[in-house]
Amino acid sequence: MKTYRRKFIFLAFWSICLAQQVYPQAPASDSSFHPYHVNYWVTGTIIGVGLSANYFGTGLVFHKKELSPLEIQSLNKDIFNGIDRWALEQDPSRRDVFVKYSDYTVAATVVLPVFLMLDKQIKKDWVDVLLMYVETMSITPNIYEWTPLGVNFQNRIRPIAYYDQLTYNERKSANNRNSFYSGHTAVVSASAFFMAKVYIDYHPEIGDNKYLLYGAAIIPPFIEGYFRVKALAHFPSDVMVAIGVGALCGIIIPEFHRFRDKNISLGLYSSSVATGIAITWQPNFLK
Repeated sequence: MKTYRRKFIFLAFWSICLAQQVYPQAPASDSSFHPYHVNYWVTGTIIGVGLSANYFGTGLVFHKKELSPLEIQSLNKDIFNGIDRWALEQDPSRRDVFVKYSDYTVAATVVLPVFLMLDKQIKKDWVDVLLMYVETMSITPNIYEWTPLGVNFQNRIRPIAYYDQLTYNERKSANNRNSFYSGHTAVVSASAFFMAKVYIDYHPEIGDNKYLLYGAAIIPPFIEGYFRVKALAHFPSDVMVAIGVGALCGIIIPEFHRFRDKNISLGLYSSSVATGIAITWQPNFLK
């Protein structure tokens, strides 16, 4: 295990060094280049609200009703297409192993954007980049928890509940109603695509090679999704949706910060239906 760990560290270091050679940094004289503008008040508010909402949303995710014996007995494997049926053809005895693998992948990928600080152009804006990343990591889970697409509105039963080899206690968990979609994979995808997006925006000279970086960014969430399916936690369709949601968050949120704050206003919104924070963006072509 230690040998493989040393090889992994060496490979990661070599890849970073190679990237620095293939995609040279902007000239030192171009120190005025700042692709992003972060309004600390707006971003700080979004982060604060996002983290608070995530706290309450997480509580709801794990407080669903347990599966009843009747529900488990009525589960039908024949309703799934060929792709999703793959999740029902795994070895349940190795589930715990792949749960650990998926947890390790999340932990490793979430800290991956730290390597952006090895780049001199990005390092000088480390506060802005860090705030954007925290913002991305606060918004992504909230989409998972609070939108109609997420687990607080969906009750798709996880593959683990379909395995007769497992005990009723393992299959009845309330958390087994949270198959759609994969929150783990969405977070990994957001982190990987955020890293690619930020590097690309600081190095426009790489041109069409940016598509290679986006192609590389899909590898971590693909691996995470594979582990989640093997862990009997999700169907492949759950994973594919999660990769798409995470990728959009990782790309769109940094892109939003490429607009100057003079086009953005923050205020309170109140109506007979709801009260909250309103963020308004006025594009240049409308001015």
